[in-house]
Amino acid sequence: MPSVDVVDETFLAVPPEVVAAAFAAPSAWAAYWPDLILDVYLDRGAQGLRWTVAGALVGTMEVWLEPMLDGTLLHYFLRADLPGEPSPKRVRREVRRRQLAAKEVSLGLKTTLEGGRAPGVPPALP
Repeated sequence: MPSVDVVDETFLAVPPEVVAAAFAAPSAWAAYWPDLILDVYLDRGAQGLRWTVAGALVGTMEVWLEPMLDGTLLHYFLRADLPGEPSPKRVRREVRRRQLAAKEVSLGLKTTLEGGRAPGVPPALP
């Protein structure tokens, strides 16, 4: 079992294709996860991406985009290990840091992609 196991879900009131576009360019990955080296092993288009992870962590990561109601449920999974023999305290700190970083990415996308949409208003279609 990986020492860093992070799962996050956030609803975005935009179509999956819009969310997928935010993850399409490798330059976006570097902005979201600057200390990770990502290599796509499965590009699922509007359903998301799966990567192998190297760098600060070693393992796998996935962004799964599930159509839901009038938008997308963004599922994020990070399953990786810290290199070497980290202490339990360091692992706990890393897990918490990655949980907060995952939410920062998803809420940042929500703010940007929803573009100030008021609650209850349908999303703008591309």
